[in-house]
Amino acid sequence: MEQQKLNYYVQDELDEDLNIDLKKIFFTLWSRKFLICKIFAIVFVFFILLTFILPKKWQVDADLYINKSNNTNMTEINPYFIEEVGMGGGMAAMLSGGGGNLMNEIELMQSPLVIDKVIKENNLRFKKLYGIIPTAKTGEYLTTEKFLKKGPKIEVKKGTNVVSISYKNKDKDLAYAVVTGIITNYVELRKELMNEKAKSDTKILESEYNKVKSDLDKRIKNVSGIPSNAMTGAGNLAAMSAFSKSAQTAMSTMQGQFVTGEKSQIALKEDTEKLTQLSSKLQWAKLVESMSDSSKVVLLKEPLPPKDWEYASPKLLINIILGIVFGVIASLIAVIFREITDKKLSYSMLGDEIIYNAEEDLSEIKKVLLANNDKSMTIVAFSNIPNVIISELQKYRNINYVQADLTEDFVNGVSNAEKTILFVSVGKTDSKLYKSIKEILIDKNKQIIKEVLV
Repeated sequence: MEQQKLNYYVQDELDEDLNIDLKKIFFTLWSRKFLICKIFAIVFVFFILLTFILPKKWQVDADLYINKSNNTNMTEINPYFIEEVGMGGGMAAMLSGGGGNLMNEIELMQSPLVIDKVIKENNLRFKKLYGIIPTAKTGEYLTTEKFLKKGPKIEVKKGTNVVSISYKNKDKDLAYAVVTGIITNYVELRKELMNEKAKSDTKILESEYNKVKSDLDKRIKNVSGIPSNAMTGAGNLAAMSAFSKSAQTAMSTMQGQFVTGEKSQIALKEDTEKLTQLSSKLQWAKLVESMSDSSKVVLLKEPLPPKDWEYASPKLLINIILGIVFGVIASLIAVIFREITDKKLSYSMLGDEIIYNAEEDLSEIKKVLLANNDKSMTIVAFSNIPNVIISELQKYRNINYVQADLTEDFVNGVSNAEKTILFVSVGKTDSKLYKSIKEILIDKNKQIIKEVLV
């Protein structure tokens, strides 16, 4: 039961401390309301004006669908090639159009083979440092690396075979030209690479086809032995071989010729089948080669020249949001700075035990006085105490009054007190004097039970 009461007391103290802290924060902000409004308004208007002052930038976007399945064109349509390589492991990953292949395509787009052409087409050169100081690079074409640092954004849309290209610039015509140039030069490069792959595939198959055909021709010319149907009429000779030695010799020779003929026929058949397969593959390869002028790139979102009013930045709505956010931050910083540097007493300088209005909270003052009527107390006055409070204090004999001042009389006045109550005025009491008096009281172990605002 006592433990439960103790928990209640602890909870009450925590709630009271929390309320006091929140109340102090509220009064601190409220006392600086004019400063907060002033700073907030200045920052907010500043960000609004930036919308009309900052140079406008236009953004051009494009989306490309890339049919990328493997490094050779034959996998697109050639079933023999898939059969030969197999559908497991890496082949399956290649045919799935995975992100790795698209990353290769992005590398192609960002390569000098594409970007250098875009730079030269748009006459992009190094400018003077800060627009004033010429350097050794001034007038030279931008490098691919330099352009890509502040140039277009090229990225894969997650989970798709779509590559997004965007570019933002102060010149809307340049923004459009750059995106268009990247797409055009990339498509041409891809066609060129695909054409080379198709020619390579065809060349390999043609070479293998010619070799197998040549071997088959040689094998046909060198066919030996007797055909299998020639043995059907050898029944009588086989019967005679049981009685005649010469018949046995003839039969043995015929069997050897038969075996040789069978081997030749099997080898000839294998070469013929191999040649047939290669012929079919070569037909597919030539078909792919004839289709290699297609880049297999579909323009899902075409880049369009932006209108004058379609600028991407600065945006009024974004600047309004930024103005609100930075206005609040700047106001809080201004309040903190003012609270620290103010020459007059501020709410943040006060301690934890505060009575915020002496006249309205007179009952609170009475409660404190009654609770400590058996202890000697000193009233330290930084400001004039209202008459109604003085009348109430005069009822207690354990109280003496001291004017806050850095004098020996003040030190003597508080030397016999066990506890002290400070009467201060926010915005009027000198902050340095207030801090000095509190330091003296703390050094002399004089407990400050309340700080009353008048």
